Amino acid sequence: GTCTTSTCAHWQSAVPLRPFALVAILLVLLPGGCRAFVTDSSSPTTRSAGSEQISILVLPRAVRVARKTVSVKKHPRTLLAFKPSDRSDDGIYTSAAEKEKEGTAGDGEGTVPYFSIVLPLLLVYISNQWSRSSLYYLVNFSDSPDATAFTAMNVDLGFTQAQYGALASVAFTALFAVASLFAGSYADKSDRRALTAGSAAVWSAATLGTAAAAGYGQVVLARIIMGLACAFSTPAAYTLIRDTVPKERAAFANSLYGGGIYLGGALSSLSILLDNSLGWRGALVAIGVYGVLCALLSLFLLPPDQKDIEDEGSTALLQKTERAVKEQSGEAGSPTVVADAKEVLSIPRVQWLFLAAFFRFCSGLCIGVWSAPYFKSAFPDDSTTYAVVNAFIVGFCGVSSGVLGGYFADKTSQYSSSDENSARLTVPIVGSILAVPSWWLTVSASTFEQAMFWLGVEYLVAECWFGPAVAVLQSSVGPKRGGTAQGMFTLTGAIGNLAPSFLGVLYGKATSQGVEGEVALSHLLEVAVCAGYLISALCFYMAKRTK
Repeated sequence: GTCTTSTCAHWQSAVPLRPFALVAILLVLLPGGCRAFVTDSSSPTTRSAGSEQISILVLPRAVRVARKTVSVKKHPRTLLAFKPSDRSDDGIYTSAAEKEKEGTAGDGEGTVPYFSIVLPLLLVYISNQWSRSSLYYLVNFSDSPDATAFTAMNVDLGFTQAQYGALASVAFTALFAVASLFAGSYADKSDRRALTAGSAAVWSAATLGTAAAAGYGQVVLARIIMGLACAFSTPAAYTLIRDTVPKERAAFANSLYGGGIYLGGALSSLSILLDNSLGWRGALVAIGVYGVLCALLSLFLLPPDQKDIEDEGSTALLQKTERAVKEQSGEAGSPTVVADAKEVLSIPRVQWLFLAAFFRFCSGLCIGVWSAPYFKSAFPDDSTTYAVVNAFIVGFCGVSSGVLGGYFADKTSQYSSSDENSARLTVPIVGSILAVPSWWLTVSASTFEQAMFWLGVEYLVAECWFGPAVAVLQSSVGPKRGGTAQGMFTLTGAIGNLAPSFLGVLYGKATSQGVEGEVALSHLLEVAVCAGYLISALCFYMAKRTK
């Protein structure tokens, strides 16, 4: 490209060159050696910011190798900006694809950061799910003598089935839904390590507050605060994984992290054992303490966020320049969260993906909220056995399904010659279809053993969807709106919480009309869950066919 005389003179005078650096810059000037020296063939990338004239140089790998030989800190007017977490193919930052080729992704060369990134995020996610899901196992609406104020929260605080449905879903969703959208955008701009630890500390404090509650209203307040905190966890986690894991292993890494749903669910099921020995209040104290420990561990194990270790002077100068350009072009104040959300929703595949996720969340949440009360009612003599068996099913079968789903999704994408995301969506389509007969056989079983067998099968075939869906979402929206898209994805789950709340209203209405509780809940779960699985399979299929 062309270069103004003043700019060249400034570059030569501002940067002391050593022989190796001179060779590197000569490589930049060779045809094809520089990825983007100027944005237009007729004008250099010289922008005006106030009274200063600033030259922005976009350098390829050759100059990055010579970075240590070029003195930048002594000359703040010379801008060299590096951001290895950005995957953009254009612009001034190093893309993730380049980072993978250089072998810098992960803990070591060409490796996936399982210990430094995935493990601490997984521990926090387990706390997230355990804190929010433990409520499902600390209530008992049966007429059994085991339903006492010591072991059953609803007996101690005096709330009904409909109030429980609202507490388990809508109360949690109240701020969770609103915060999810902003949490994604905030994760794109903030320190994600601090965000992860801070959110875990807040929801743990809300769990401890629930343990000390003296009435239903206090539990609702603690539940709302918990929902607000939980909204900030997953967008930060999934964007960290996106920025540090090679693309060809994205679905598998997302599935490993998503396994926190099932491990947390397994611990929630085992909360019945804590409930029997410590009471429902003591069980919540143990869960809250675990969350505090996870928050502290995440601070020590997670590395500093790459967004926050760039050259501060270069970043500030870049931001100042971009603001000046936006002011001159009338684009000041954008993009906003709403603008980012509109951009995400403008992608047809993402539209179908969100719709599929919504119905899939509805089915999963109905199972999560109402399966424990159903099995306690249908098989009251097997309550303790259910706690252990269900923990194994949720923990082992759920995690296995999620991890295998991510693995096979990545494998199918590698063999696809046209659209790798379309190939990935084959896994959730098949899983959702197979889940329909598995769940119907679960709630139709006449014995406890049959019910647990089919519940295990249902988890094995149904829970393979999460990792592939997130991988396709992040790949479809790009890095700049990845956090916003993940927040919107979480928002679909928050809205899906309305399904178990509505089911609770229907359940209470049926029992008030004289229908036996077990029969009413069995029929409601059959229809609601199976319908959600079928519709989600159809929506995943439409997402597969759309780009």
